[in-house]
Amino acid sequence: MANTFVNAKVDLTSTSVTTLYTCAASTTAIVKSILVSEDSGNADTITVTLTSDSNVFSLFKTKSVSANGTVELLSAPLVVQATEILKVTAASANRLHVVASILELT
Repeated sequence: MANTFVNAKVDLTSTSVTTLYTCAASTTAIVKSILVSEDSGNADTITVTLTSDSNVFSLFKTKSVSANGTVELLSAPLVVQATEILKVTAASANRLHVVASILELT
């Protein structure tokens, strides 16, 4: 079984649901960190979900991010199974950047 560290990153330029990471088939991923930074000088909120097949699970619902602040969302690793999708949504466009650090097990 191969272990590969990767990162996934998005600049949330809209308020649409945006895919942060999709776990490949035959892969299990361990998300070690999800950092969210606000760069416009205005506080904002972020919503994070995990999609498994047609089911959507809320991980963070309108989590606050302070103006010019950075927040670590995870206090423990998050396991993402094959084909599951991590999605993020900003309350306001052009304010938030998201970076996830992930260990993929194939």
